[in-house]
Amino acid sequence: MMGPRPVLVLSQNMKRESGRKVQTGNITAAKTIADIIRTCLGPRAMMKMLLDPMGGIVMTNDGNAILREIQVQHPAAKSMIEISRTQDEEVGDGTTSVIILAGEMLSVAEHFLEQQMHPTVIIGAYRKALDDMISILKKIGTPVDVNNREMMLKIIKSAINTKAISRWSDLACSIALDAVKTVEFEENGRREIDIKKYAKVEKIPGGFNEDSCVLRGIMVNKDVTHPRMRRLIKNPRIVLLDCSLEYKKGESQTDIEITREEDFARILQMEEEYIQQICEDLIRVKPDLVITEKGISDLAQHYLMRANITAIRRVRKTDNNRIARACGARIVSRTDELREEDVGTGARLFEVKKIGDEYFAFITDCKDPKACTIILRGASKEILAEVERNLQDAMQVCRNVLIDPQLVPGGGATEMAVSHALTEKSKGMTGVEQWPYRAVAQALEVIPRTLIQNCGASTIRVLTSLRAKHTQEGSQTWGVNGETGALVDMKDLGIWEPLAVKLQTYKTAVETAVLLLRIDDIVSGHKKKGDDQSKQPAAPEAAQE
Repeated sequence: MMGPRPVLVLSQNMKRESGRKVQTGNITAAKTIADIIRTCLGPRAMMKMLLDPMGGIVMTNDGNAILREIQVQHPAAKSMIEISRTQDEEVGDGTTSVIILAGEMLSVAEHFLEQQMHPTVIIGAYRKALDDMISILKKIGTPVDVNNREMMLKIIKSAINTKAISRWSDLACSIALDAVKTVEFEENGRREIDIKKYAKVEKIPGGFNEDSCVLRGIMVNKDVTHPRMRRLIKNPRIVLLDCSLEYKKGESQTDIEITREEDFARILQMEEEYIQQICEDLIRVKPDLVITEKGISDLAQHYLMRANITAIRRVRKTDNNRIARACGARIVSRTDELREEDVGTGARLFEVKKIGDEYFAFITDCKDPKACTIILRGASKEILAEVERNLQDAMQVCRNVLIDPQLVPGGGATEMAVSHALTEKSKGMTGVEQWPYRAVAQALEVIPRTLIQNCGASTIRVLTSLRAKHTQEGSQTWGVNGETGALVDMKDLGIWEPLAVKLQTYKTAVETAVLLLRIDDIVSGHKKKGDDQSKQPAAPEAAQE
């Protein structure tokens, strides 16, 4: 008699891994991702060059940008990539350190799993450690005066120093600060700093990096519609439209039957009258500049030109919103509703310049612009793309400080201080939990360690002396100088980070580690390509079994 037949629950092409194998697999995947990014931390960061499937090149050392381009298969690696994205969207900086931290948190947990410690115990300790970390961080944090320009520039500078544009860091810092200060907007006690919408970065290849600047106003990549319109207007009155200056065609297809010759002339005349009416509505408020998101017909151009009005057509909606914020105009969607208060008079200068072989329209020198354009010049597209990414980071840092004006020291000092405090705390703990708790403290040291490695100093020596330094009273701000690998007081070096960024980094890193430790089973069912073809002929044999 045959033994009991094995019960197949999962269909054949399902793959199931469970238990220890999954946990080690996840940890390895996380460590691999962390290793890719490891060399991108600190002022001596290396760049990565990535080829995307379309053949475009990305050169960057921004953790998030690198991971965005990498295609991975392992589910754990995917969630690692996800966290750098959230970090980028939330606070805009610290994308590299969050990955390295999460990877390290998992790799210290591996040791405990091998000793048959249950994941939930480790998770409990991690959670506890996270709460303590947050309270320690808040103690370390020092308030900052947002209006002190020098201090703000210092903060942004420490964020920029690890990027490719550190050579022009003074310029980049002031660009970022000016842009964010411009976009800052308060009404009814609600502060809004929307960098994405109102601080547009325009990249123009050519020129020198030193030519980059923040405009007190807006630039659009457009030329005037008619060659005889004015290209330079002082104190322009600006009208922004959302509708087209063309004859309205019916929405659905309409057929007109014409029997007499003069009816045709009448139809043409109606079109002309309609356009003339629109243009008269416009001319009534005496604008100098009309900008519309839709088209302008030749006839309308002619009328506007006769009235000495410059027109620009087919401007992006986002650009139009920015122009509205900059010069105080309102976007009008019907010409017959135009009123005097819809006209923007905030700009003092409108001009069209030719840069390279393209025309750009500048609306600048605004009185109190609430939106701006940042112009970047540089040698090639790749460089410009990288500079733009770095500027985004700098502006985010600036925004974080404005929203939550608390600072912690950079350069691995915070990590060491928190690590030391956690170690001290763990000595008072009893039970199994104290080991994973202490491991979190060790994991935090990965940031200063990586900084030391990246600039080629002796890791063990520097790290030991840094540890010793932190046991002394009042030396919480000591960290690693990322350029030389020596120990310095971050207060003297002037390297500070916003507290918001650090908090987010720790929270995200620990949460991810906890999430990946929880997983003990992976069931993956994916059809392999070519399976469908091989299935059909094999069916009769399966029946014989």
